[in-house]
Amino acid sequence: MALLHVQLINGFFQGPKQSPLSQRRARAGRYLCLQTQANPSRTQRIMESLSVSGEVGGAGGAYSYSALKRLDQLWSSICSAQTVVEEPKQVVSSVPGFFSNSDLADKAVDTFDVLICGGTLGIFIATALCAKGLRVGIVERNVLKGREQEWNISRKELLELVEIGVLVEDDIELVTAAKFNPNRCGFEGKGDIWVEDILNLGVSPAKLIEVVKNRFITLGGVIFEGNSVSSISIYEDAAVLQLNEGNILTSRLIIDAMGNFSPIVKQIRSGRKPDGVCLVVGSCARGFKDNSTSDVIYTSSLVKKVGASKAQLFWEAFPAGSGPADRTTYMFTYLAPQPQSPKLEELLEEYWKLMPEYQGVSLDDLEIQRVLYGIFPTYCDSPLPAAFNRVLQFGDASGIQSPVSFGGFGSLTRHLKRLSTGIYEAMSNNLLDSYSLSLLNPYMPNLSASWLFQRAMSAKQQSNVSPDFINELLYANFQSMQRLGDPVLRPFLQDVVQFGPLAKTLGLVMLTKPQIIPSIFKQVGIPVLLDWSVHFFMLGYYTFLSSFADPVVRPFLSTLPSKEKYEWKRRLEAWKYGAGLDYKS
Repeated sequence: MALLHVQLINGFFQGPKQSPLSQRRARAGRYLCLQTQANPSRTQRIMESLSVSGEVGGAGGAYSYSALKRLDQLWSSICSAQTVVEEPKQVVSSVPGFFSNSDLADKAVDTFDVLICGGTLGIFIATALCAKGLRVGIVERNVLKGREQEWNISRKELLELVEIGVLVEDDIELVTAAKFNPNRCGFEGKGDIWVEDILNLGVSPAKLIEVVKNRFITLGGVIFEGNSVSSISIYEDAAVLQLNEGNILTSRLIIDAMGNFSPIVKQIRSGRKPDGVCLVVGSCARGFKDNSTSDVIYTSSLVKKVGASKAQLFWEAFPAGSGPADRTTYMFTYLAPQPQSPKLEELLEEYWKLMPEYQGVSLDDLEIQRVLYGIFPTYCDSPLPAAFNRVLQFGDASGIQSPVSFGGFGSLTRHLKRLSTGIYEAMSNNLLDSYSLSLLNPYMPNLSASWLFQRAMSAKQQSNVSPDFINELLYANFQSMQRLGDPVLRPFLQDVVQFGPLAKTLGLVMLTKPQIIPSIFKQVGIPVLLDWSVHFFMLGYYTFLSSFADPVVRPFLSTLPSKEKYEWKRRLEAWKYGAGLDYKS
Protein backbone atom coordinates (compact mmCIF):
# COMPACT_ATOMS: atom_id res chain seq x y z
CA MET A 1 0.00 0.00 0.00
CA ALA A 2 2.86 2.35 0.62
CA LEU A 3 3.29 5.46 -1.48
CA LEU A 4 7.01 4.99 -1.89
CA HIS A 5 7.66 8.33 -3.49
CA VAL A 6 5.82 11.41 -4.67
CA GLN A 7 5.95 12.18 -8.37
CA LEU A 8 6.60 15.83 -9.11
CA ILE A 9 6.84 17.62 -12.40
CA ASN A 10 10.59 17.91 -12.76
CA GLY A 11 10.60 16.46 -16.26
CA PHE A 12 13.32 15.49 -18.67
CA PHE A 13 11.73 17.30 -21.60
CA GLN A 14 11.59 20.93 -22.58
CA GLY A 15 8.07 21.55 -23.78
CA PRO A 16 6.80 23.49 -26.79
CA LYS A 17 6.09 27.20 -26.81
CA GLN A 18 2.97 28.04 -24.85
CA SER A 19 -0.29 28.60 -26.69
CA PRO A 20 -2.20 31.88 -26.12
CA LEU A 21 -4.60 29.98 -23.82
CA SER A 22 -1.65 28.62 -21.81
CA GLN A 23 -0.17 32.12 -21.60
CA ARG A 24 -3.48 33.49 -20.24
CA ARG A 25 -3.59 30.67 -17.68
CA ALA A 26 -0.02 31.43 -16.64
CA ARG A 27 -0.87 35.13 -16.19
CA ALA A 28 -3.91 34.14 -14.13
CA GLY A 29 -1.67 31.91 -12.01
CA ARG A 30 0.78 34.77 -11.39
CA TYR A 31 -2.13 37.03 -10.44
CA LEU A 32 -3.37 34.39 -8.02
CA CYS A 33 0.10 34.18 -6.47
CA LEU A 34 0.10 37.95 -5.93
CA GLN A 35 -3.27 37.65 -4.21
CA THR A 36 -2.13 34.83 -1.94
CA GLN A 37 0.93 36.83 -0.87
CA ALA A 38 -1.44 39.38 0.68
CA ASN A 39 -3.36 36.69 2.57
CA PRO A 40 -1.11 33.63 2.67
CA SER A 41 -2.46 30.21 3.59
CA ARG A 42 -0.93 28.17 6.39
CA THR A 43 0.67 26.01 3.71
CA GLN A 44 2.31 29.01 2.08
CA ARG A 45 3.59 30.34 5.42
CA ILE A 46 5.08 26.97 6.37
CA MET A 47 6.64 26.27 3.00
CA GLU A 48 8.14 29.71 2.53
CA SER A 49 9.80 29.43 5.93
CA LEU A 50 11.72 26.31 4.83
CA SER A 51 14.99 26.02 2.97
CA VAL A 52 14.64 24.24 -0.38
CA SER A 53 18.34 24.10 -1.22
CA GLY A 54 18.16 20.30 -1.35
CA GLU A 55 15.80 20.20 -4.32
CA VAL A 56 16.75 17.79 -7.10
CA GLY A 57 15.17 16.51 -10.28
CA GLY A 58 13.11 13.38 -10.65
CA ALA A 59 10.50 11.86 -8.38
CA GLY A 60 9.71 13.85 -5.25
CA GLY A 61 12.68 16.16 -5.72
CA ALA A 62 11.00 19.55 -5.22
CA TYR A 63 9.61 20.95 -1.97
CA SER A 64 9.02 24.66 -2.66
CA TYR A 65 5.73 26.55 -2.59
CA SER A 66 6.25 27.82 -6.14
CA ALA A 67 6.64 24.21 -7.35
CA LEU A 68 3.42 23.33 -5.51
CA LYS A 69 1.56 26.14 -7.31
CA ARG A 70 2.90 24.98 -10.68
CA LEU A 71 1.76 21.44 -9.97
CA ASP A 72 -1.67 22.67 -8.89
CA GLN A 73 -1.97 24.58 -12.17
CA LEU A 74 -1.18 21.40 -14.08
CA TRP A 75 -3.67 19.49 -11.93
CA SER A 76 -6.35 22.11 -12.66
CA SER A 77 -5.79 21.71 -16.40
CA ILE A 78 -6.19 17.93 -16.07
CA CYS A 79 -9.41 18.33 -14.05
CA SER A 80 -10.97 20.87 -16.42
CA ALA A 81 -10.25 18.86 -19.58
CA GLN A 82 -13.09 16.89 -21.16
CA THR A 83 -11.06 14.08 -22.74
CA VAL A 84 -7.72 15.54 -23.88
CA VAL A 85 -5.59 17.57 -21.46
CA GLU A 86 -3.50 19.14 -24.23
CA GLU A 87 -2.41 18.16 -27.71
CA PRO A 88 1.00 16.56 -27.20
CA LYS A 89 4.10 17.34 -29.22
CA GLN A 90 5.11 14.59 -31.63
CA VAL A 91 8.39 13.70 -29.97
CA VAL A 92 8.89 10.35 -31.76
CA SER A 93 8.72 10.01 -35.54
CA SER A 94 9.52 7.16 -37.93
CA VAL A 95 11.90 7.91 -40.80
CA PRO A 96 12.19 5.57 -43.80
CA GLY A 97 15.59 4.24 -44.73
CA PHE A 98 18.83 3.73 -42.83
CA PHE A 99 20.42 6.29 -40.55
CA SER A 100 23.85 5.18 -41.73
CA ASN A 101 22.93 6.55 -45.17
CA SER A 102 21.48 9.84 -43.92
CA ASP A 103 23.06 13.30 -43.83
CA LEU A 104 22.98 13.25 -40.00
CA ALA A 105 25.14 10.14 -39.66
CA ASP A 106 28.37 12.11 -39.36
CA LYS A 107 26.90 14.46 -36.73
CA ALA A 108 26.25 11.84 -34.04
CA VAL A 109 28.57 12.46 -31.08
CA ASP A 110 28.24 8.96 -29.61
CA THR A 111 26.62 5.57 -30.27
CA PHE A 112 25.15 3.13 -27.74
CA ASP A 113 23.37 -0.18 -27.57
CA VAL A 114 20.75 1.36 -25.25
CA LEU A 115 19.95 4.98 -24.39
CA ILE A 116 17.80 5.65 -21.32
CA CYS A 117 15.87 8.91 -20.99
CA GLY A 118 15.41 9.76 -17.31
CA GLY A 119 17.88 8.71 -14.66
CA THR A 120 16.14 8.57 -11.27
CA LEU A 121 14.69 5.11 -11.87
CA GLY A 122 16.42 4.63 -15.21
CA ILE A 123 19.79 4.21 -13.46
CA PHE A 124 18.65 0.79 -12.17
CA ILE A 125 17.77 -0.74 -15.55
CA ALA A 126 20.84 0.98 -17.03
CA THR A 127 23.15 -0.68 -14.51
CA ALA A 128 21.48 -4.07 -14.94
CA LEU A 129 21.99 -3.88 -18.72
CA CYS A 130 25.55 -2.60 -18.33
CA ALA A 131 26.30 -5.62 -16.14
CA LYS A 132 25.23 -7.82 -19.07
CA GLY A 133 27.84 -6.24 -21.32
CA LEU A 134 25.77 -3.68 -23.23
CA ARG A 135 26.98 -0.13 -23.84
CA VAL A 136 24.43 2.08 -22.11
CA GLY A 137 23.96 5.85 -21.87
CA ILE A 138 21.61 7.90 -19.67
CA VAL A 139 20.15 11.29 -20.60
CA GLU A 140 19.10 13.23 -17.49
CA ARG A 141 17.81 16.80 -17.53
CA ASN A 142 19.18 17.53 -14.05
CA VAL A 143 22.09 16.29 -12.01
CA LEU A 144 21.51 12.58 -11.46
CA LYS A 145 21.08 12.21 -7.71
CA GLY A 146 18.38 11.05 -5.33
CA ARG A 147 16.12 13.14 -3.13
CA GLU A 148 16.39 13.34 0.65
CA GLN A 149 13.01 11.77 1.45
CA GLU A 150 13.26 8.00 1.96
CA TRP A 151 11.69 5.24 -0.09
CA ASN A 152 10.02 2.56 2.06
CA ILE A 153 10.64 -1.06 1.15
CA SER A 154 11.47 -4.44 2.70
CA ARG A 155 14.86 -6.14 2.73
CA LYS A 156 13.47 -9.00 0.64
CA GLU A 157 12.71 -6.57 -2.18
CA LEU A 158 16.17 -4.98 -2.02
CA LEU A 159 17.71 -8.41 -2.39
CA GLU A 160 16.16 -8.49 -5.88
CA LEU A 161 18.65 -5.74 -6.82
CA VAL A 162 21.49 -7.81 -5.38
CA GLU A 163 20.42 -10.85 -7.39
CA ILE A 164 20.81 -9.05 -10.72
CA GLY A 165 24.06 -7.31 -9.85
CA VAL A 166 22.82 -3.74 -9.34
CA LEU A 167 23.85 -3.84 -5.65
CA VAL A 168 26.01 -6.05 -3.46
CA GLU A 169 24.52 -7.20 -0.16
CA ASP A 170 26.73 -4.87 1.92
CA ASP A 171 25.17 -1.93 0.07
CA ILE A 172 21.81 -2.61 1.73
CA GLU A 173 23.10 -1.54 5.15
CA LEU A 174 24.87 1.43 3.60
CA VAL A 175 21.73 2.84 1.93
CA THR A 176 19.27 2.01 4.74
CA ALA A 177 18.55 5.15 6.74
CA ALA A 178 15.86 3.76 9.07
CA LYS A 179 14.46 0.44 10.32
CA PHE A 180 11.16 0.02 12.12
CA ASN A 181 8.78 -2.69 13.29
CA PRO A 182 5.94 -3.51 13.76
CA ASN A 183 3.80 -2.01 10.99
CA ARG A 184 0.13 -1.15 11.36
CA CYS A 185 -2.87 -1.36 9.07
CA GLY A 186 -5.34 0.79 11.00
CA PHE A 187 -9.01 1.63 10.53
CA GLU A 188 -10.35 4.54 12.55
CA GLY A 189 -13.02 3.44 15.02
CA LYS A 190 -12.72 -0.22 13.95
CA GLY A 191 -9.37 -1.66 14.98
CA ASP A 192 -5.76 -2.34 13.97
CA ILE A 193 -3.88 -5.18 12.30
CA TRP A 194 -0.14 -5.45 12.97
CA VAL A 195 2.44 -7.05 10.71
CA GLU A 196 6.24 -7.45 10.76
CA ASP A 197 8.83 -6.69 8.09
CA ILE A 198 6.48 -5.06 5.58
CA LEU A 199 7.93 -1.84 4.10
CA ASN A 200 9.98 -1.59 7.29
CA LEU A 201 13.15 -0.08 5.82
CA GLY A 202 13.61 3.57 4.95
CA VAL A 203 16.10 3.64 2.07
CA SER A 204 17.92 6.87 1.31
CA PRO A 205 17.47 7.60 -2.42
CA ALA A 206 20.45 9.97 -2.24
CA LYS A 207 22.75 7.19 -1.03
CA LEU A 208 21.16 4.44 -3.12
CA ILE A 209 21.39 6.31 -6.41
CA GLU A 210 24.94 7.42 -5.61
CA VAL A 211 25.96 3.77 -5.08
CA VAL A 212 24.23 2.57 -8.25
CA LYS A 213 25.50 5.54 -10.27
CA ASN A 214 29.10 4.77 -9.28
CA ARG A 215 28.62 1.12 -10.21
CA PHE A 216 27.11 2.14 -13.57
CA ILE A 217 30.09 4.36 -14.40
CA THR A 218 32.53 1.67 -13.27
CA LEU A 219 30.85 -0.76 -15.68
CA GLY A 220 31.42 1.69 -18.54
CA GLY A 221 28.11 3.56 -18.53
CA VAL A 222 27.91 7.17 -19.72
CA ILE A 223 25.68 9.87 -18.21
CA PHE A 224 24.64 13.04 -20.04
CA GLU A 225 23.56 15.30 -17.18
CA GLY A 226 21.93 18.65 -17.85
CA ASN A 227 20.51 17.41 -21.16
CA SER A 228 16.88 17.03 -22.23
CA VAL A 229 15.08 15.26 -25.05
CA SER A 230 14.04 17.28 -28.08
CA SER A 231 13.07 14.58 -30.57
CA ILE A 232 13.55 10.90 -31.41
CA SER A 233 13.77 9.64 -34.99
CA ILE A 234 13.32 5.94 -35.65
CA TYR A 235 15.24 4.60 -38.66
CA GLU A 236 15.42 1.00 -39.83
CA ASP A 237 18.86 0.56 -38.27
CA ALA A 238 18.90 3.02 -35.33
CA ALA A 239 17.01 5.24 -32.92
CA VAL A 240 18.38 8.79 -33.10
CA LEU A 241 18.02 11.08 -30.10
CA GLN A 242 18.23 14.83 -30.68
CA LEU A 243 18.95 16.78 -27.48
CA ASN A 244 17.68 20.30 -26.85
CA GLU A 245 21.30 21.21 -26.23
CA GLY A 246 22.10 20.33 -29.86
CA ASN A 247 23.93 17.00 -29.65
CA ILE A 248 22.81 13.88 -31.51
CA LEU A 249 23.11 10.41 -29.96
CA THR A 250 22.29 7.11 -31.63
CA SER A 251 21.38 3.73 -30.21
CA ARG A 252 19.71 0.47 -31.13
CA LEU A 253 17.07 0.94 -28.41
CA ILE A 254 15.72 3.87 -26.41
CA ILE A 255 14.14 3.26 -22.99
CA ASP A 256 11.71 5.90 -21.77
CA ALA A 257 12.08 6.21 -17.99
CA MET A 258 10.72 9.76 -17.76
CA GLY A 259 7.87 8.91 -15.42
CA ASN A 260 4.13 9.53 -15.41
CA PHE A 261 4.46 12.75 -17.39
CA SER A 262 6.83 11.50 -20.06
CA PRO A 263 6.33 13.43 -23.31
CA ILE A 264 6.57 10.14 -25.22
CA VAL A 265 3.76 8.67 -23.10
CA LYS A 266 1.68 11.81 -23.73
CA GLN A 267 2.18 11.27 -27.46
CA ILE A 268 1.24 7.59 -27.29
CA ARG A 269 -1.88 8.35 -25.23
CA SER A 270 -2.71 11.38 -27.42
CA GLY A 271 -2.79 13.64 -24.36
CA ARG A 272 -5.76 11.70 -22.97
CA LYS A 273 -7.10 12.56 -19.54
CA PRO A 274 -6.18 9.99 -16.84
CA ASP A 275 -8.82 7.50 -15.73
CA GLY A 276 -7.91 7.94 -12.08
CA VAL A 277 -5.56 9.94 -9.90
CA CYS A 278 -4.10 9.71 -6.43
CA LEU A 279 -3.29 13.01 -4.71
CA VAL A 280 -0.75 12.83 -1.91
CA VAL A 281 0.48 15.45 0.54
CA GLY A 282 2.58 15.19 3.66
CA SER A 283 5.62 16.32 5.55
CA CYS A 284 8.76 15.19 7.28
CA ALA A 285 8.93 16.76 10.72
CA ARG A 286 11.00 16.58 13.92
CA GLY A 287 9.55 16.32 17.42
CA PHE A 288 7.66 13.02 17.55
CA LYS A 289 7.99 11.12 20.84
CA ASP A 290 6.51 7.76 19.79
CA ASN A 291 8.46 6.95 16.64
CA SER A 292 9.26 3.23 16.54
CA THR A 293 6.38 1.89 14.43
CA SER A 294 4.92 2.66 11.03
CA ASP A 295 1.48 2.86 9.44
CA VAL A 296 1.30 1.04 6.11
CA ILE A 297 -2.25 2.36 5.76
CA TYR A 298 -4.64 4.11 8.14
CA THR A 299 -8.13 5.04 7.00
CA SER A 300 -10.27 7.92 8.21
CA SER A 301 -13.65 6.79 9.44
CA LEU A 302 -15.76 9.11 7.29
CA VAL A 303 -15.68 10.71 3.86
CA LYS A 304 -14.81 14.40 4.37
CA LYS A 305 -15.36 17.62 2.43
CA VAL A 306 -12.10 19.03 1.04
CA GLY A 307 -12.52 22.23 -0.94
CA ALA A 308 -15.61 21.75 -3.09
CA SER A 309 -15.33 17.97 -3.22
CA LYS A 310 -15.81 14.88 -1.09
CA ALA A 311 -12.73 12.78 -0.36
CA GLN A 312 -11.92 9.59 1.51
CA LEU A 313 -8.64 10.27 3.29
CA PHE A 314 -5.92 7.71 3.95
CA TRP A 315 -2.73 8.03 5.94
CA GLU A 316 0.78 6.59 6.16
CA ALA A 317 3.48 7.29 8.70
CA PHE A 318 7.10 6.15 8.93
CA PRO A 319 10.13 7.00 11.06
CA ALA A 320 12.58 9.09 9.03
CA GLY A 321 16.29 8.41 8.83
CA SER A 322 17.33 11.99 9.55
CA GLY A 323 16.88 11.70 13.34
CA PRO A 324 15.30 9.59 16.12
CA ALA A 325 12.40 12.04 16.54
CA ASP A 326 11.88 12.62 12.79
CA ARG A 327 8.79 11.16 11.16
CA THR A 328 7.20 11.28 7.73
CA THR A 329 3.42 11.37 7.43
CA TYR A 330 1.44 11.21 4.20
CA MET A 331 -2.24 11.91 3.60
CA PHE A 332 -3.67 10.75 0.28
CA THR A 333 -6.92 10.26 -1.59
CA TYR A 334 -8.12 8.56 -4.78
CA LEU A 335 -10.42 10.29 -7.22
CA ALA A 336 -11.46 10.74 -10.83
CA PRO A 337 -10.21 14.13 -12.10
CA GLN A 338 -13.17 16.51 -12.24
CA PRO A 339 -13.44 20.32 -12.16
CA GLN A 340 -14.45 20.32 -8.47
CA SER A 341 -11.61 17.99 -7.39
CA PRO A 342 -9.55 19.38 -4.49
CA LYS A 343 -6.23 21.10 -5.17
CA LEU A 344 -3.04 19.95 -3.51
CA GLU A 345 -2.91 23.14 -1.45
CA GLU A 346 -6.48 22.51 -0.22
CA LEU A 347 -5.44 19.00 0.79
CA LEU A 348 -2.43 20.40 2.62
CA GLU A 349 -4.64 22.81 4.53
CA GLU A 350 -6.72 19.81 5.63
CA TYR A 351 -3.54 17.90 6.42
CA TRP A 352 -2.31 20.56 8.89
CA LYS A 353 -5.68 20.33 10.69
CA LEU A 354 -5.91 16.52 10.85
CA MET A 355 -2.34 15.28 11.13
CA PRO A 356 -1.79 16.38 14.78
CA GLU A 357 -4.87 14.41 15.87
CA TYR A 358 -3.81 11.41 13.77
CA GLN A 359 -0.31 11.38 15.29
CA GLY A 360 -1.22 12.61 18.77
CA VAL A 361 1.05 15.66 18.67
CA SER A 362 0.62 19.41 18.53
CA LEU A 363 1.70 21.09 15.32
CA ASP A 364 3.39 23.78 17.45
CA ASP A 365 5.68 21.11 18.92
CA LEU A 366 6.94 19.99 15.51
CA GLU A 367 9.79 21.37 13.44
CA ILE A 368 8.81 20.89 9.79
CA GLN A 369 11.76 19.70 7.67
CA ARG A 370 10.07 19.27 4.29
CA VAL A 371 6.59 19.49 2.79
CA LEU A 372 5.76 16.68 0.34
CA TYR A 373 3.17 16.58 -2.43
CA GLY A 374 2.43 14.91 -5.74
CA ILE A 375 -0.11 13.60 -8.20
CA PHE A 376 -0.18 10.05 -9.58
CA PRO A 377 -2.20 9.65 -12.79
CA THR A 378 -3.23 6.15 -13.91
CA TYR A 379 -4.90 4.59 -16.92
CA CYS A 380 -7.02 1.45 -17.13
CA ASP A 381 -5.11 0.24 -20.20
CA SER A 382 -1.82 -0.38 -18.44
CA PRO A 383 0.93 -1.54 -18.75
CA LEU A 384 1.56 0.51 -21.88
CA PRO A 385 2.55 -1.56 -24.94
CA ALA A 386 5.36 -0.28 -27.14
CA ALA A 387 3.94 2.03 -29.82
CA PHE A 388 7.13 2.46 -31.85
CA ASN A 389 9.97 0.29 -33.02
CA ARG A 390 13.10 0.69 -30.87
CA VAL A 391 11.30 2.56 -28.04
CA LEU A 392 10.19 0.93 -24.77
CA GLN A 393 8.53 2.44 -21.69
CA PHE A 394 9.98 1.52 -18.29
CA GLY A 395 8.99 2.14 -14.67
CA ASP A 396 6.24 4.68 -14.02
CA ALA A 397 6.18 5.60 -17.72
CA SER A 398 5.04 2.05 -18.52
CA GLY A 399 2.18 2.14 -16.00
CA ILE A 400 3.33 -1.15 -14.48
CA GLN A 401 3.03 0.14 -10.89
CA SER A 402 -0.05 -0.68 -8.83
CA PRO A 403 -3.01 1.72 -9.26
CA VAL A 404 -3.52 1.47 -5.48
CA SER A 405 -0.03 1.89 -4.03
CA PHE A 406 1.73 3.72 -6.88
CA GLY A 407 4.92 2.20 -5.46
CA GLY A 408 7.25 2.81 -8.39
CA PHE A 409 10.40 1.69 -6.60
CA GLY A 410 8.79 -1.47 -5.23
CA SER A 411 7.42 -2.31 -8.68
CA LEU A 412 10.89 -1.73 -10.13
CA THR A 413 12.56 -4.23 -7.80
CA ARG A 414 9.91 -6.83 -8.62
CA HIS A 415 10.20 -6.54 -12.41
CA LEU A 416 13.83 -5.53 -12.94
CA LYS A 417 15.22 -9.04 -13.39
CA ARG A 418 12.45 -9.96 -15.86
CA LEU A 419 12.84 -6.75 -17.84
CA SER A 420 16.64 -6.63 -17.96
CA THR A 421 16.76 -10.26 -19.13
CA GLY A 422 14.05 -9.69 -21.73
CA ILE A 423 15.63 -6.50 -23.06
CA TYR A 424 19.01 -8.22 -23.34
CA GLU A 425 17.46 -11.11 -25.29
CA ALA A 426 15.60 -8.69 -27.57
CA MET A 427 18.88 -6.89 -28.24
CA SER A 428 20.78 -10.15 -28.83
CA ASN A 429 18.22 -11.36 -31.37
CA ASN A 430 17.57 -7.94 -32.93
CA LEU A 431 13.89 -8.16 -31.99
CA LEU A 432 13.34 -4.43 -31.56
CA ASP A 433 10.05 -3.98 -33.41
CA SER A 434 7.07 -2.67 -31.46
CA TYR A 435 5.38 -6.11 -31.28
CA SER A 436 8.44 -7.80 -29.77
CA LEU A 437 9.00 -4.95 -27.31
CA SER A 438 5.32 -4.97 -26.30
CA LEU A 439 5.79 -8.51 -25.01
CA LEU A 440 7.93 -6.95 -22.26
CA ASN A 441 4.98 -4.83 -21.06
CA PRO A 442 2.17 -7.39 -21.40
CA TYR A 443 -1.38 -7.48 -20.12
CA MET A 444 -1.29 -8.45 -16.43
CA PRO A 445 -4.69 -9.40 -15.01
CA ASN A 446 -3.61 -8.94 -11.39
CA LEU A 447 -2.73 -5.31 -12.17
CA SER A 448 -6.01 -4.72 -14.01
CA ALA A 449 -7.97 -6.38 -11.19
CA SER A 450 -6.47 -3.84 -8.77
CA TRP A 451 -8.51 -1.13 -10.49
CA LEU A 452 -11.59 -2.28 -8.59
CA PHE A 453 -9.80 -1.54 -5.32
CA GLN A 454 -9.03 2.03 -6.39
CA ARG A 455 -12.63 2.60 -7.44
CA ALA A 456 -13.91 1.11 -4.19
CA MET A 457 -11.59 3.45 -2.23
CA SER A 458 -12.65 6.60 -4.13
CA ALA A 459 -15.38 8.77 -2.64
CA LYS A 460 -18.29 9.41 -4.99
CA GLN A 461 -19.59 12.96 -5.13
CA GLN A 462 -23.22 11.86 -5.30
CA SER A 463 -23.49 8.68 -3.27
CA ASN A 464 -26.23 6.71 -1.55
CA VAL A 465 -23.80 4.68 0.55
CA SER A 466 -22.87 5.43 4.15
CA PRO A 467 -19.99 7.92 4.64
CA ASP A 468 -18.16 5.26 6.68
CA PHE A 469 -18.56 2.57 3.98
CA ILE A 470 -14.97 2.66 2.64
CA ASN A 471 -13.47 2.41 6.11
CA GLU A 472 -15.82 -0.47 6.96
CA LEU A 473 -15.12 -2.28 3.67
CA LEU A 474 -11.36 -2.08 4.10
CA TYR A 475 -11.52 -3.28 7.67
CA ALA A 476 -13.67 -6.25 6.62
CA ASN A 477 -11.17 -7.16 3.90
CA PHE A 478 -8.12 -6.84 6.11
CA GLN A 479 -9.83 -8.78 8.90
CA SER A 480 -10.54 -11.59 6.47
CA MET A 481 -6.97 -11.58 5.15
CA GLN A 482 -5.62 -11.70 8.70
CA ARG A 483 -7.83 -14.70 9.51
CA LEU A 484 -6.59 -16.44 6.36
CA GLY A 485 -2.99 -15.91 7.45
CA ASP A 486 0.31 -14.59 6.09
CA PRO A 487 0.07 -16.38 2.68
CA VAL A 488 -2.91 -14.13 1.94
CA LEU A 489 -2.10 -10.91 3.80
CA ARG A 490 1.61 -10.44 3.12
CA PRO A 491 1.55 -10.63 -0.71
CA PHE A 492 -1.32 -8.12 -0.83
CA LEU A 493 0.59 -5.66 1.37
CA GLN A 494 3.49 -5.90 -1.07
CA ASP A 495 1.32 -5.14 -4.12
CA VAL A 496 0.97 -8.73 -5.31
CA VAL A 497 -2.58 -9.83 -6.12
CA GLN A 498 -3.04 -13.60 -6.53
CA PHE A 499 -6.12 -15.56 -7.57
CA GLY A 500 -6.35 -18.00 -4.66
CA PRO A 501 -5.84 -15.46 -1.85
CA LEU A 502 -8.17 -12.95 -3.54
CA ALA A 503 -10.92 -15.54 -4.03
CA LYS A 504 -10.62 -16.70 -0.41
CA THR A 505 -10.74 -13.12 0.89
CA LEU A 506 -13.79 -12.17 -1.16
CA GLY A 507 -15.54 -15.38 -0.16
CA LEU A 508 -14.86 -14.83 3.54
CA VAL A 509 -16.05 -11.20 3.36
CA MET A 510 -19.30 -12.30 1.71
CA LEU A 511 -19.83 -14.96 4.37
CA THR A 512 -19.02 -12.79 7.37
CA LYS A 513 -20.31 -9.40 6.11
CA PRO A 514 -23.12 -10.12 3.63
CA GLN A 515 -24.82 -6.83 4.49
CA ILE A 516 -21.95 -4.92 2.86
CA ILE A 517 -22.50 -6.44 -0.61
CA PRO A 518 -25.31 -4.08 -1.80
CA SER A 519 -23.18 -1.07 -0.88
CA ILE A 520 -20.29 -2.44 -2.97
CA PHE A 521 -22.56 -2.51 -6.03
CA LYS A 522 -23.67 1.05 -5.32
CA GLN A 523 -20.13 2.29 -4.71
CA VAL A 524 -18.35 0.92 -7.79
CA GLY A 525 -21.26 0.38 -10.19
CA ILE A 526 -22.32 -2.60 -12.29
CA PRO A 527 -20.15 -1.77 -15.39
CA VAL A 528 -16.98 -1.62 -13.27
CA LEU A 529 -17.84 -4.90 -11.53
CA LEU A 530 -18.49 -6.61 -14.86
CA ASP A 531 -15.19 -5.36 -16.24
CA TRP A 532 -13.42 -6.50 -13.08
CA SER A 533 -15.03 -9.93 -13.39
CA VAL A 534 -13.28 -10.41 -16.74
CA HIS A 535 -9.90 -9.59 -15.19
CA PHE A 536 -10.64 -11.83 -12.20
CA PHE A 537 -11.40 -14.71 -14.58
CA MET A 538 -8.17 -13.99 -16.49
CA LEU A 539 -6.28 -13.94 -13.19
CA GLY A 540 -7.49 -17.47 -12.57
CA TYR A 541 -6.69 -18.47 -16.16
CA TYR A 542 -3.12 -17.11 -15.93
CA THR A 543 -2.70 -18.94 -12.61
CA PHE A 544 -3.72 -22.19 -14.31
CA LEU A 545 -1.43 -21.54 -17.29
CA SER A 546 1.58 -20.70 -15.13
CA SER A 547 0.99 -23.63 -12.79
CA PHE A 548 0.18 -26.35 -15.33
CA ALA A 549 0.95 -25.24 -18.91
CA ASP A 550 4.34 -23.66 -18.15
CA PRO A 551 5.96 -26.95 -16.99
CA VAL A 552 4.75 -28.63 -20.22
CA VAL A 553 5.92 -25.86 -22.57
CA ARG A 554 9.25 -24.90 -20.98
CA PRO A 555 11.25 -28.07 -21.89
CA PHE A 556 10.54 -27.42 -25.60
CA LEU A 557 11.89 -23.83 -25.60
CA SER A 558 15.43 -24.92 -26.44
CA THR A 559 14.20 -26.54 -29.66
CA LEU A 560 12.56 -23.37 -31.01
CA PRO A 561 14.08 -20.78 -33.40
CA SER A 562 15.33 -17.63 -31.62
CA LYS A 563 12.29 -15.45 -32.41
CA GLU A 564 9.74 -18.05 -31.29
CA LYS A 565 11.84 -18.85 -28.22
CA TYR A 566 11.92 -15.15 -27.25
CA GLU A 567 8.15 -14.83 -27.70
CA TRP A 568 7.33 -17.94 -25.68
CA LYS A 569 9.64 -16.93 -22.83
CA ARG A 570 7.82 -13.61 -22.63
CA ARG A 571 4.44 -15.39 -22.57
CA LEU A 572 5.55 -17.64 -19.74
CA GLU A 573 6.72 -14.56 -17.80
CA ALA A 574 3.42 -12.78 -18.46
CA TRP A 575 1.51 -15.78 -17.04
CA LYS A 576 3.74 -15.93 -13.97
CA TYR A 577 3.91 -12.22 -13.16
CA GLY A 578 0.33 -11.56 -14.28
CA ALA A 579 -0.83 -14.18 -11.77
CA GLY A 580 1.43 -12.87 -9.01
CA LEU A 581 3.26 -16.20 -8.84
CA ASP A 582 6.65 -14.47 -8.94
CA TYR A 583 6.12 -13.52 -5.29
CA LYS A 584 8.56 -15.11 -2.87
CA SER A 585 7.58 -15.35 0.79
